[in-house]
Amino acid sequence: MFRKKMTSNNRRGSKVKYPATLAILIALSGCSQVSDKIIGKVMYQRMLEGFAQPRIATLPDGLHVFLCGAGSPLPDPKRSGPCVAVLAGEQLYVVDAGSGSPRNLGPNGFPPGRIDAVLLSHLHSDHIDSLGELNLLNWVQGQRQTPLKVYGPEGVDKVIAGFNLSYEQDARYRVAHHGEDTVPPAGIGMKAVTLPKLQGDDSKLILKKAGLTITAFAVQHEPVHQALGFRFDYKGRSVVISGDTRQSASVLKQAKGVDVLVHEALDPELLMVMETAAADAGVVNMAKITRDIVDYHTTPEQAAETAAEAGAAMLLFYHIVPALPLAIMEGRFLEGVDERYRGKVELGKDGTLVSLPASSSDIIVEN
Repeated sequence: MFRKKMTSNNRRGSKVKYPATLAILIALSGCSQVSDKIIGKVMYQRMLEGFAQPRIATLPDGLHVFLCGAGSPLPDPKRSGPCVAVLAGEQLYVVDAGSGSPRNLGPNGFPPGRIDAVLLSHLHSDHIDSLGELNLLNWVQGQRQTPLKVYGPEGVDKVIAGFNLSYEQDARYRVAHHGEDTVPPAGIGMKAVTLPKLQGDDSKLILKKAGLTITAFAVQHEPVHQALGFRFDYKGRSVVISGDTRQSASVLKQAKGVDVLVHEALDPELLMVMETAAADAGVVNMAKITRDIVDYHTTPEQAAETAAEAGAAMLLFYHIVPALPLAIMEGRFLEGVDERYRGKVELGKDGTLVSLPASSSDIIVEN
């Protein structure tokens, strides 16, 4: 079934860096004589560091891409549902809010209370199902005085109205419990902003603020109408996020000369294993679904071809299908990419951070 030769992906690996206090806590956890007092002190120091100086405060001026969710609807221990945070100077935006992804923001130094707005690539459930939690964290932690803006394609107003209704009772309870000064009633809920309808390789500047421009563009994810990708430009650095799409001329157009192309990818051969297993088990509906989804996503090789033709300096994979719980599967997923693209490649996981300092050509990757 697998025609490609297994290859190593060591050159793309990055060492995991643990904060000093976390390393101490891990070391102490094996000692039965450690007192509650010592554990409390270590925990306090870790929390103090996070509250007083979150990670985003230590990053240089520039454009930074953080994967709060590198996965898909399929459960993956290394990857939550699709979510990309983009920091431009002091501005923080989040593209999509897949399952579990909001919980990766705060612990990794991207306080949800700092989010300026959310951008939705499309309205598939795996891209919106954690909007309620994301908004709650943004409102409570940021003491917002106005509802969080959520930009999206036609239909986003219905989605946001639904979430606002679902969280209405919860918001009332929190105001009654904590008080209006702590959780301002004026900041409850979200406000939908419907983006213009785009077709073909159409694009539209949707935001321009403090040196940052955000451009939305149409992508091909039929029968979803419509689906969008986004391009961020800030102080000479640039990032394109493909959203869910087949290999698309519009992604190629927007990614010309980009620093980082964040592209979705689906491996048809690995997915075929799931289809065969489901069919053999008699679960015919799941076999049909796994077969259907192949035709509106991009393969890793196709994404590599787009990155190469566009002249992108780096290709970062996200919305990875299927789940890749084992390292050997990750190597398999990337087979053939090197043959098509010679730039930097990173197979995204939750917590992957790519930094693009202003007035520089550096690309710094941390996991």
